[in-house]
Amino acid sequence: MPTCPFCRRRASKRDGHDGAGRQRYACRPCGKDFTERSASAFAGYRWPAEVILLAVRWSLSHPLSAASVMELLAERGINVSTRTVLRWVQTFGPLLAAEVRKHRRPLGTRCYVDEVFFFREKAKRYLYRAVDETGQVVDVLFRQHRDTDSAGSFFRQALARTGWHPTQVISDHHQPYVKAVQAVLPEAEHVRTWLRRARGETTKPIERSHVFVRDRLRGARGVKTLATGQRFFEGFEALHALRRGHAHLAMFVPGYDPARATRHEGIRAVARAVTALGAHLIKATTATA
Repeated sequence: MPTCPFCRRRASKRDGHDGAGRQRYACRPCGKDFTERSASAFAGYRWPAEVILLAVRWSLSHPLSAASVMELLAERGINVSTRTVLRWVQTFGPLLAAEVRKHRRPLGTRCYVDEVFFFREKAKRYLYRAVDETGQVVDVLFRQHRDTDSAGSFFRQALARTGWHPTQVISDHHQPYVKAVQAVLPEAEHVRTWLRRARGETTKPIERSHVFVRDRLRGARGVKTLATGQRFFEGFEALHALRRGHAHLAMFVPGYDPARATRHEGIRAVARAVTALGAHLIKATTATA
């Protein structure tokens, strides 16, 4: 018997079939009925997972507004509103990000950290980002303030999610990084440098990494809240990791060789990888139970 997605206990008996012909089970401890699809993140949605993942992939991979994605779907006979597209991105973007983190390549030993700012009307907000020496994005955190507390929260979140402990942290001369590195990464060497130097470490790797984020939001009106921004940036970085080869696509696409693949084959591999990852997505409530 499968495990109940609500109370995480074994089902006690079969209970007929649902409208789609799937076997239904009854859980005695919590009294709820469920099928093997009940734990899926796509359970309860009108449109199938393939349609939802297509819209999410378009929105996160390309500088498209929700209205543009809605029009592209309408051309394929899929009638949804712009609000539905936004809800899909906000819901499934972080779930995809968590799944991609399980399959990405090992992180390096050096950490380049910096923040990039965005405006929402007159309000200035900051996206903390870190990359390793290979350019792989470690984590992101969207905050309202640029201070020691935000920098420390970013490092703690990155360590909790990845279990990564870099031996060297490279940042600019922003003062809050000094206390944040000492508090969260006391064993790491902290190198304070700048973008342009004749020799030694520079912040060029992280500055170059910011370009993709800025390009994605250049045609948008910014993000409305910190929570929605955080969910969007997590999903964006996950899709960007797949496109940049920072995750093992061969695990999802049999026979795929990134060294020999053409650009078109790489694009198709990313699409197939997103579909394969989507099959493993479970509801957030179930994941934290």
